[in-house]
Amino acid sequence: MVKQVKLADIAQKLGVSIVTVSKALSGQKGVSEELRAKIKTLADEMGYVPIHMQQGERSKTYTIGVITFETYFKQFESFYWKMYQELATRAVRQNCFTMLEVIPAQDENTGVPAKLIEEERADGIIIIGKPKKEYLKILCQNKKKPMVFLDFYDNEHMIDSVISDGFYGAYQLTDYLIRKGHTRIAFVGTVLYTGSITDRYFGYCRALLENGIEYRDDWIIQDRDYKDGVIGLGYEFKFPHDMPTAFVCNNDVTAYALIRQLEQKGYKVPDDISVAGYDDYLHPSCGESNITTYLVDTREMAKTALSCILKLIENLTVNTNIHVVNGRIIERSTVRKIK
Repeated sequence: MVKQVKLADIAQKLGVSIVTVSKALSGQKGVSEELRAKIKTLADEMGYVPIHMQQGERSKTYTIGVITFETYFKQFESFYWKMYQELATRAVRQNCFTMLEVIPAQDENTGVPAKLIEEERADGIIIIGKPKKEYLKILCQNKKKPMVFLDFYDNEHMIDSVISDGFYGAYQLTDYLIRKGHTRIAFVGTVLYTGSITDRYFGYCRALLENGIEYRDDWIIQDRDYKDGVIGLGYEFKFPHDMPTAFVCNNDVTAYALIRQLEQKGYKVPDDISVAGYDDYLHPSCGESNITTYLVDTREMAKTALSCILKLIENLTVNTNIHVVNGRIIERSTVRKIK
């Protein structure tokens, strides 16, 4: 039997008081954000489960179906693979199991129903990543079990959703560049391709507006085609003739590819141009990341999504909610301060 992790165990490892750990995990004031993040991370790694979650449902075993899409999950190199791993790990800790179904692009286009829903293999369904509008409608119309959206929301369907704060995250990231002296800042992301990209775009726009900085259409740069959605080294960016001094990218994979192409054109990052990413995720084949980025807290998102679906399965939730999970900026070596 696995030993139950207590607040005292976490406090001892970090050399802080039990009160400090309790405040950090319950969201109370009196703990710095840096220490709060360390405590939460260690609690997750040690498998800590709050007392109120150890009662009742812990004695039951549920199967959680997880549906995502080939568009996002190609070769399992996606950011969503990391998110699924967090979800599966946490589910096991809570005496639950996950079943993953990746919907092929052809099935999404032709409307072939998800097997997890059709065959009722799971007690609840979590959908990672927003599918095409018509396919989302099929999923929601055919659902026979509780459902939660992870990393997206949809106004047409009243479904519990867990998202990162893309708007405020990109706002903070752009404001960070402005405080570093940059006023010529471009946004890299195909706006309207996903809700998260669009939210980040508007956060970028707000930061420019509040600081009285000119918005330029030629500094909004696509990072993928609408047809295939391929990002990274396989996509060729169309750079403006009048180059900015900094780029805000909607994800780290795009930031990585952008840096490589800037270097091919003779620019040095960050000496000539600064680049900031988003998500704090790169595939291991890219090596260790040195990209300044905004961390999306996948652990907290997975934790919240699992908590939501378990409550729905147990009929403990009445109101539908959108749960917003905050992240934080991580400073590395791709941004420099300019005069």
